[in-house]
Amino acid sequence: MTYNNRSTVKCYCPYGFEGSPYLLQACQEKQLSSSEVSVEKIKLFKSKELEKSTDNFSADRILGQGGQCTVYKGMLADGRIVAVKKSKIVDKGKLSEFINEVVILSQINHRNVVQLLGCCLETEVPLLVYEFISNGTISHYIHQQNEDFPLTWKMPSVPIYHRDIKSTNILLDEKYRAKVADFGTSRSVAIDQTHLTTHVHGTFGYLDPEYFQSSQFTEKSDVYSFGVVLVELLTGQKPISAITRSTEVEDQEYRSLATYFNISMQEDRLFDILDARVLMEGSETEIKLISNLAKRCLSLNGRNRPTMREITAELEALEISEKTEYSPQKYERSEF
Repeated sequence: MTYNNRSTVKCYCPYGFEGSPYLLQACQEKQLSSSEVSVEKIKLFKSKELEKSTDNFSADRILGQGGQCTVYKGMLADGRIVAVKKSKIVDKGKLSEFINEVVILSQINHRNVVQLLGCCLETEVPLLVYEFISNGTISHYIHQQNEDFPLTWKMPSVPIYHRDIKSTNILLDEKYRAKVADFGTSRSVAIDQTHLTTHVHGTFGYLDPEYFQSSQFTEKSDVYSFGVVLVELLTGQKPISAITRSTEVEDQEYRSLATYFNISMQEDRLFDILDARVLMEGSETEIKLISNLAKRCLSLNGRNRPTMREITAELEALEISEKTEYSPQKYERSEF
């Protein structure tokens, strides 16, 4: 296969992806080989089809947006509702994330992971098409004080380093089941692989301090980030918040929620920082269990953190115990 009339490289892309303007580097490095991508799961959409489904990417169809992409709500010709993610910029790093997300999500079939339906390779910027998740992000429900939001969910346990776990990347379906999204910076790992040495990537407030210092990302780095999400749910506070000590701009400081939570736990002030909804809905036993789990997730020493499988088991056990309780006792202030 010839590119730019200068060089000939062997294309290892699966059928339908060969010759894509985005995937030349992937061809050379075999990043998108047929052995890595479940081709039957990834549909190649036409650009006109996605333009029509989103009313030419109308602002009225925007579901959410960040610094690098915008997500639109679309309706396909068969009536299916989808979410279409459109990159705002095209650079080598962003294209690499696009390729990576296709590779990662083509390998995952999990009820708690947002399903990638396909992509479009005809446009100037990459387009990814996902299943539509109707209830938005956990972050929205935490920080918008929505009283209908049930503060329980299960997390997936798969051999994937997500590398950017945060409340804005956890979506909620019509039954408020959590689904993890945004796998652009994720990495698939072997079962026996213990870490990944990489440039530090993530979101401040959720970033594992060990990873930040060593550049070695492990499963326990995702665990730390998940611990921050747990604390968000418990307190209703943001992972990084500004604290103004006076009217002077220079006196404004930023507080880490993880550090604030750990100090509060050490000083037996947990119930002073909890969200009012948690105090109303949760039993004292439940609150203590979740708080102690969050504390273990936020241990500065990664070896002392639980694994994601252990976290899942503990949350499932808590869910079962809640269902078997005849009349759960809501929180009443006591010493512990």
